[in-house]
Amino acid sequence: KSGVWRTCQVSCLLFRTISSGHFQVLILDQFTTRLLSSCCKLSDLMSERITIVEDLFKSREPIPEMKAIYFMTPTAKCVDAFIADFKNKPKYKAAYVYFTDYCPDSLFSKMKTSSCSKYIRVCKEINISFLPQEAQVFTFDNPGAFRSVYSPDSKDRIKTLESLADQIVTLCATLDEFPGVRYKKDSPVQHAKDLAELVDQKLAKYYEMDDTTKKKEKTPAQLLILDRAFDPMSPILHELTYQAMAYDLLPIKNDTYRYKAKDGSAKEALLNDSDELWVRLRHMHIAEVTEKMPKLVKEISASKKEPDSKVTIGTLAQIMKKMPSFRKQVAQDLAVGSDVEGLKVKDPMRTLLPVLIHDHSTYDKIRAVLLYIFSLNGTTEENLNKLIQHVKIEGESEYILNWKDLGVPIISSKTTRRERSQTYDLSRWTPIIKDVMEDAVDNKLDWPHVSGAPTAWNGSRAVSARQKHKASAQDDYRSGSRLIIFILGGVCYSEVRSAYEVTQAIKSCEVIIGESPKRVLLHHYDVPEADVGKTPPGTKPGFICEMYYFTQTRFKFHVDHGPHTILFRLNLCIK
Repeated sequence: KSGVWRTCQVSCLLFRTISSGHFQVLILDQFTTRLLSSCCKLSDLMSERITIVEDLFKSREPIPEMKAIYFMTPTAKCVDAFIADFKNKPKYKAAYVYFTDYCPDSLFSKMKTSSCSKYIRVCKEINISFLPQEAQVFTFDNPGAFRSVYSPDSKDRIKTLESLADQIVTLCATLDEFPGVRYKKDSPVQHAKDLAELVDQKLAKYYEMDDTTKKKEKTPAQLLILDRAFDPMSPILHELTYQAMAYDLLPIKNDTYRYKAKDGSAKEALLNDSDELWVRLRHMHIAEVTEKMPKLVKEISASKKEPDSKVTIGTLAQIMKKMPSFRKQVAQDLAVGSDVEGLKVKDPMRTLLPVLIHDHSTYDKIRAVLLYIFSLNGTTEENLNKLIQHVKIEGESEYILNWKDLGVPIISSKTTRRERSQTYDLSRWTPIIKDVMEDAVDNKLDWPHVSGAPTAWNGSRAVSARQKHKASAQDDYRSGSRLIIFILGGVCYSEVRSAYEVTQAIKSCEVIIGESPKRVLLHHYDVPEADVGKTPPGTKPGFICEMYYFTQTRFKFHVDHGPHTILFRLNLCIK
């Protein structure tokens, strides 16, 4: 986040182009509004002499005596809106135009030949086409990427991969990194390999064309690119940490929790890195939060009138009690392959059977069946057909079968995992990405580099930080290396938590993790139980790991409802 703000402030001189002593108007589109909101406060803009912030697409009163800064994405819609501001009577004295990414020649020519050209004082591309969600989390705000990449009928896969590669380059440029690019070999699908090759080519080209005259050498950083198929288990399992449960169970929108105070007045709390209590609690297990919350609230209340975070443990606890019992036990047994006593699950079907024969919802049964299949790394076709019959989705088997399009084996290997001690019976699963992070830092990761390894890796041996993780200070300075991870298809909360834990454990390496879809943070869909499993007339059942009815011609992939972990809403269009 601080890197993005510094790029806007210093590298691009975004707010210092107009002579001092003059106040300025800042015009933003939807993306740049979210971008600046994620990395700076209104007071930061005020210190740059920005007194008015306007929406590019809303009606605005002319202020002809003031100069305006246009910070926008290079799209036809934005350029047309900009041109319209100077078409007849100009709204502002002059325009300073900054694009988040490369502006196509056609759009540049359109501005050049229009009446707005004589008012343009600066026109520059600053290469920030990603959103910093947290100190170590980023997203590319591209919800359509999942469908475009993974659909077997996709007609724009290459174009989408090219776009994602360009966005990854802007991320690396903002971090001032020229990393070695690696991908998971032997993957059932090759999308991560294709994207890694594109990124490597574009990074080399970018640093050859950089403003500096000297060609930049590779920095001691690694960029790992993975397909979502590398770990289908983590998005399915319930994550019982404070952050995941809060977003899953409470009506939080745009990181804002609205609630009523004791006096009945409406209040709201912003849950982000600026909330000290939220940062300290978000990755703790809910049981640990319950124990520590009273003490932490008192500590923070001593320095503030009231704590910023208003997500109450009582609210979460009441909702959690309504969870079906199998969610708390069977899911972990299937995922880990052993019970709470550490005994190996010899017959996974026997573990699954109680879920299938009891009166659980279709939604819950599909989740359990998927966990069973993932735990075995695929099953026989005969067994799969029986499972589909038990769940009673014979006409909608795509809910399970379409996982193969992500490269997840459905029809019949087992991966070797690190040994880890566990504290909580209901949180025994460790995301596979944590093994990957630790292996990368240990130089034990057997993944190929696209071209040339980076300079000496400056990471010490990683240790498991699962049990005693303490959140580090926001934007903590790291003098060591960076490990950048991009998951093509989305990131879940347990994987985000792993990035913070490994960073805290290693100290000399900062792990940054990101995804392609927009991070919707558990967009809640209130689907009546009677409608679960139904599809509107004229639509086809589709790829799903949680049951919803569909709003598009083929289907939507939603990986959550209720207490779950996913950060994203995936839209997939597969026949």
